[in-house]
Amino acid sequence: MIRLMIVDDHPVVRAGLAGLLSDEPGFDVVAEAADGDEAVRIAAATRPDVVLMDLRMPRVDGVAATARLVGGAAGDPAPRVLILTTYETDDQILAAIEAGASGYLLKAAPREEIVAGIRSVAAGQTALSPQVAVRLVERMRRPEPEALLTPRETAVLRLVATGHSNKQVAVALGIGESTVKTHLLRVFEKLGVADRTRAVTLAMERGLLSS
Repeated sequence: MIRLMIVDDHPVVRAGLAGLLSDEPGFDVVAEAADGDEAVRIAAATRPDVVLMDLRMPRVDGVAATARLVGGAAGDPAPRVLILTTYETDDQILAAIEAGASGYLLKAAPREEIVAGIRSVAAGQTALSPQVAVRLVERMRRPEPEALLTPRETAVLRLVATGHSNKQVAVALGIGESTVKTHLLRVFEKLGVADRTRAVTLAMERGLLSS
């Protein structure tokens, strides 16, 4: 039996998915959550095998919640996270995969594709919708000699360079403040710096913030 958690800020969507998946042999919907923060807390108590995660939610978004769930507490088995969303931009796909998601499907996908994706992720495999797989392949083939930072990391750092606070960056990009912090930590690690000022200075020196 595959234990499932459904994370989505729309009650109707959660109810619809719960109804659809509860009727599927071998699935047990053990929990639901309305945002990423709630998902992390409830997952610790219910221990789902697979978390179906939306991306855009209040307080803590899907990317930040995925990173926290996959990281988990020391010694605790982490659930597998399957992104199930209506969004498929390059930035969102890459951010979710980098955060540790095992799959990325679209809500418009047929029932059979969603069910198969859940089973694949539960078995330790990867599940990508055809559209998302094409986007990733195209991204890998695209020549990017200066592709040290992801597009979203560059967007965050560009706003930081113009004096925006983390909260202002979050509002401008439509993401959670915790996600902004996560992006900045990755930028610091990639650039080998320890603070915002040095990150901006070094990125400018390397031409990473040029339009």
